[in-house]
Amino acid sequence: MSVREQSERIEDAILHQRATRSSASRGRALPEEPCPLRTDFQRDRDRILHAKSFRRLKHKTQVFLAPQGDHYRTRLTHTLEVSQIARTIARGLRLNEDLTEAVALGHDLGHTPFGHAGERSLRGILPGGFSHVDQSVRVVERLERDGRGLNLTREVIEGIRTHSKGTGRIVAPAATLEAQVVRLADLVAYINHDIDDALRAGVIAPEDLPAGPIGRFGGTHGDRIGTMVADIIEQTMGAGYDHVVMSAELERDCGALREFLYARVYFNSGTHAEFLKASKILRDLYEHYLGRVEQLGEEYARVAATEGAARAVGDFLAGMTDRFVVQTYERLFVPRPWPVF
Repeated sequence: MSVREQSERIEDAILHQRATRSSASRGRALPEEPCPLRTDFQRDRDRILHAKSFRRLKHKTQVFLAPQGDHYRTRLTHTLEVSQIARTIARGLRLNEDLTEAVALGHDLGHTPFGHAGERSLRGILPGGFSHVDQSVRVVERLERDGRGLNLTREVIEGIRTHSKGTGRIVAPAATLEAQVVRLADLVAYINHDIDDALRAGVIAPEDLPAGPIGRFGGTHGDRIGTMVADIIEQTMGAGYDHVVMSAELERDCGALREFLYARVYFNSGTHAEFLKASKILRDLYEHYLGRVEQLGEEYARVAATEGAARAVGDFLAGMTDRFVVQTYERLFVPRPWPVF
């Protein structure tokens, strides 16, 4: 018996009956020989972890553009916090932690530079709009490994596709219970760490926070996360594992905090000027490269040949890190001093 087969037997023995078994995966678009050491979902997690798009997350904005300080979240640290919270929930519910972790690590691979500002900009620039959710799926299916994609299992891809809640209802269906865990873990992570970063930056003060939800969740970052995670585990067990859910009270309070963050942090008047700058940079780069796709390299030339120049430039811009965007813009559009001898 291989190590993988032993792991699959352990899953059968300890996971809840509603959990997703690795051995029951619906497979990949391109069939592959099983790994002797890792289950399919472990294999997916490792592919995501070693992907170039995952490494670029460390230089992509979570909320604050180019913050002056080492302790603000980036898109990478957000992803790691989502993964940690999701694994805690999955373990408490005896769901498949490997599947949960793979979805969590891959859920934001398609996010733009400049955070919310970058996504809003590309949505207005690109024909047909832009969604970081669709782009994340595109990254793992089409763009990684020089256009071959990561060939992930269907369960992981569907989890990435259904992770986002936007500004709609907090609880909505996803294909597996593990994917539903990631949806809620994403919410728990960004509500709490964005409050933490906004307080650190002085964008808001403690007394600005909605008193009701904060009073019920707890006064510290850790208390709030612990309260939310415990509620999700308890409510899901009480609901018979039909869905991963939170109590009506928690959903209401999370909604209030999310609305507060959108109004006071993400899209407040103070960040509007920075949004305009980010939007101009991305628009100027889009217009520059639209007629010069050959400058983007062979990888994007292939995309342009099959899907058009706009799609190729959109992929290039979405994949950029904040600092690479700024460096590219300066190289192309900012005059340099002439050397004087």
